Amino acid sequence: MEVFKTHRGIVATLDRANVDTDAIIPKQFLKSIKRTGFGEHLFSDWRYLEDGNPNPEFSLNRKEFKGASILVVRNNFGCGSSREHAVWAVRQYGFRVVVAPWKMEGKTQVPAFADIFKNNCVKNSVLTIELAEEEVEIIFQLVSKNPGVQATVNLEKERFYLHYNKEMTFAFDVDPSVKSRLLSGLDDIGLTLQKEKEISDFETRHDPQIQR
Repeated sequence: MEVFKTHRGIVATLDRANVDTDAIIPKQFLKSIKRTGFGEHLFSDWRYLEDGNPNPEFSLNRKEFKGASILVVRNNFGCGSSREHAVWAVRQYGFRVVVAPWKMEGKTQVPAFADIFKNNCVKNSVLTIELAEEEVEIIFQLVSKNPGVQATVNLEKERFYLHYNKEMTFAFDVDPSVKSRLLSGLDDIGLTLQKEKEISDFETRHDPQIQR
């Protein structure tokens, strides 16, 4: 898995809440047995018209967002089915960071990301950042007025720097175990291999053919 420490890139916005995984990567593109080729189909139903041409009304098709690697969305992003293909599509399109807000509805906190989607992001070296709703709104407004603006994400410091005239800084929290995995570039196999000696010692001491 690719190490994630700092990243700078163009910020693109998708002003939609409750974006489910079928919208991120529609079901007709799940037939492949490979883990490649999903980026071109990210948000396919929204990105393309019926004739196959790009939809000029869809935000990610704006020329200012070409090459964007930081995506800012609304709350509950990645809800729906648990397909990891959704994260593959996000990553293969070029996004390394996804930012979303948590919000309060009465006494209930609406999540920034669906849990399974968020966990799948960790496994694919995509950093999910949760900010307060008002902070994400500021980013939306600044990007709207200055399309093509860039930001830098520093995972070690847990800071999001928006490079607009006077730099704006947003602090975020990351689970320590997630932070460690991303900084070290460890997927599930990599985590297991950290215990390779202990596993080997256990297998040496325990003969699987002996009933105990």
